[in-house]
Amino acid sequence: MKSEMYAIGEVAGDQVVLESGKRVAVPKLDLEEGQEYIVDSILYYRNGDDVKIGNPTVKGVQVSTVVVAQKRLPKVIVFKKKRRKGYKVKKGHRQPYTFLEVKGVKAEKKTAAKPKADTKKAAAPAKKKTKNTAEKE
Repeated sequence: MKSEMYAIGEVAGDQVVLESGKRVAVPKLDLEEGQEYIVDSILYYRNGDDVKIGNPTVKGVQVSTVVVAQKRLPKVIVFKKKRRKGYKVKKGHRQPYTFLEVKGVKAEKKTAAKPKADTKKAAAPAKKKTKNTAEKE
């Protein structure tokens, strides 16, 4: 099994695979080139034999990325036509995207679990009898 870090995270509504050194395209983020972006919504995390699956996210794991570029994806042609009406419209659309480069993972090391002290609450006070409950009894 690979010893490298591998994670699946959610960025701007899209799920992306985050591996060290990999560049990923995500929907446009309002950041400048060279700025750091922390992905804290991690759905799946693997580092060697250590595997964590989120419910819905993995707690204590964050992936550090850097904005490489703000670009637009290739053009998608949108063509509309209504037959026998002489209506034709051809438009192009280029979706803006942000390209991130994955730098590394920030995982909190869990310390040994401390036994919890008994925090039993005091018994709840008895309910007061109201006019309606007194009639029922």
